[in-house]
Amino acid sequence: MNIIFSFVPVILLLTFLFLLDSFNLVRVKTLVLCLFWGVACATCGFFLNKSIQNLIELDFSFYSRYMAPVIEECLKATFIFYLISKKKIGFIIDGAIYGFAIGAGFSVLENIYYLFQSPPEYNLLTWIIRGVGTAVMHGGCTSFFAILFVGAISRSENRILAFLPGLLLAILFHSGFNHFPFNPVLQTLLILLLLPFAFVLVFSLSNAKLQKWLEIEFNSEVEILNMIRKGDFGSTKAGKYLKSLKEQFTSETIFDMYCYIDLYLELSIKAKRNLMLKENEFPIIVEDDLQLKLTELTQLRKQIGKIGELALAPLIRMNYRNLWKLNQLN
Repeated sequence: MNIIFSFVPVILLLTFLFLLDSFNLVRVKTLVLCLFWGVACATCGFFLNKSIQNLIELDFSFYSRYMAPVIEECLKATFIFYLISKKKIGFIIDGAIYGFAIGAGFSVLENIYYLFQSPPEYNLLTWIIRGVGTAVMHGGCTSFFAILFVGAISRSENRILAFLPGLLLAILFHSGFNHFPFNPVLQTLLILLLLPFAFVLVFSLSNAKLQKWLEIEFNSEVEILNMIRKGDFGSTKAGKYLKSLKEQFTSETIFDMYCYIDLYLELSIKAKRNLMLKENEFPIIVEDDLQLKLTELTQLRKQIGKIGELALAPLIRMNYRNLWKLNQLN
């Protein structure tokens, strides 16, 4: 019974979060990798904490409150940083679920270790507190780090500045939990009641934002692409702006810019179409020439150069979310 309570609650909550992903943004393969990364973090964290504690000879209580949270949250956060650098996370929803999976993997191994190392007087209540309180805390810390990181990276291109606030909050929350400011049973009940509610609220807001993003951008991009294909693009404000760039760029670069806009819009529409299909549980459409078109878009982006890309920023800006969106077509 003890071993069940040591890991089942956090796995159930992870399953609950996975089911909240109505757009099917989470990939099962990546989710499993996150669980294994959490297990690896728990292993590395154990040896690092033990080595550092022996080296500087700090009191266990002081170390667990102030040093261990820093090491453990940094270890867990690195995989979220990797996923974002590879454009594998696009929205708060998938970031939160991947983050919770890392924390879940961490807590499962940690709880199993303590289960076999614990003195015999530890009763069932102890493992309920560890399985619900400590385990969910680990998942929640990494999950809310991912939420803040994804939100910040969507507004800023500086990953380091976007990374730090979420990491600091995760460390503070972890440290605060290890201080046990409340009775352990009350603290566990608060986590069990408040954390799922917070996730539902965050996911609802993110779903609404994602739905709005899909509807507004999809409609406008379809309209612009139709005008380009019909030859009416020059009469639009965007078309007039592009014409105004003729004095600053060669005719070859302007032609590449037109091709770049046309191809980007086509691929962007297809990426959003697939998201909508996944949301409604239809199979996504994969064309045979998609990879060739993605390669062509990358080549056109190189040909117009950084200056050309900056000039096109009022029309198309290759921010994090747009790069993630195109990456979904791979």
